[in-house]
Amino acid sequence: MPICEADPWRRQYFEEVFCPPEVRVPTEDFDAYQWNPAHRWVYNKLLIAESQGLLCAPHGVTPPSFPVFSKPIINLRGMGASSRTIASLADYERHETAGHFWMTLLVGEHVSSDIAITNGTAVWFRHAQGIPAGAGTFDYWTIEAGGRDALEEYCGAWVARNLAGYTGMANLETISGRIIEVHLRFTDQWPDLYGAGWMTALVGLYATGEWLFDAHDLRTGYSVVLFGPHGIEYRHPAAERVAELLTNPNVTSIQITFHDERFAGSHSMPPGGFRLAVVNCWALRTGKQVRAGLAALFGLAPHVARS
Repeated sequence: MPICEADPWRRQYFEEVFCPPEVRVPTEDFDAYQWNPAHRWVYNKLLIAESQGLLCAPHGVTPPSFPVFSKPIINLRGMGASSRTIASLADYERHETAGHFWMTLLVGEHVSSDIAITNGTAVWFRHAQGIPAGAGTFDYWTIEAGGRDALEEYCGAWVARNLAGYTGMANLETISGRIIEVHLRFTDQWPDLYGAGWMTALVGLYATGEWLFDAHDLRTGYSVVLFGPHGIEYRHPAAERVAELLTNPNVTSIQITFHDERFAGSHSMPPGGFRLAVVNCWALRTGKQVRAGLAALFGLAPHVARS
């Protein structure tokens, strides 16, 4: 499909949206990297840190102090794979890895911001705050109805300096107001929570270079995540049992977020767990109840499932 989605559990969001066959809308970083040669440098996370004056260097250059945060310089598969906090020199020497870098350990709110950009100018923002659950996993994300003035000013200025000539969506992840990752795509985990007409506006941005979206009637939504322990070969639960959980009017979608036919170890996952499912909803309590129901379908007790 012209909206190029590799994950079958997310195609549900795009099946009813008309997209001209000659228009390509990326949802995956490997597509966005190939289709944007002038701006693909943003996938180099070391350069993103340097562009903001954050203390950083490739592994091999010993940090002057600890703790620091470490991760691959480029990771097109995502999910925070191989990322970690490094607490001491001994810890650094134990985890020193070619192709990784360290940077200032940022502490504070983790926000994912989708941004519509026309010719290097940010023209629309939507923010989601992630609630961490440890070791790279998230309990849930709050997709906020309101704006964030200071963050939009900072990210908009960064876009103007660094993405001149770019038209399309970008996703900027920030911690404590500083950018940690940039993606030349939108977040395909929760587009059903962005409001009526948003998908049409998305296609229009790539088809005509204009952003036309009426954002007056926004709602706060939630994307609740189910993680399970590593080391288990999971299988999809019966589709009819998942469909039963979708009958709640506050639930907008359920994703079973792994390939049933592939070994668990072939998936890119954070150190803290294996992502099994995502529940998008308008009520956080409902989302957590449905997550518990999904955990039971996977044979996980609520206290065992990593949230």
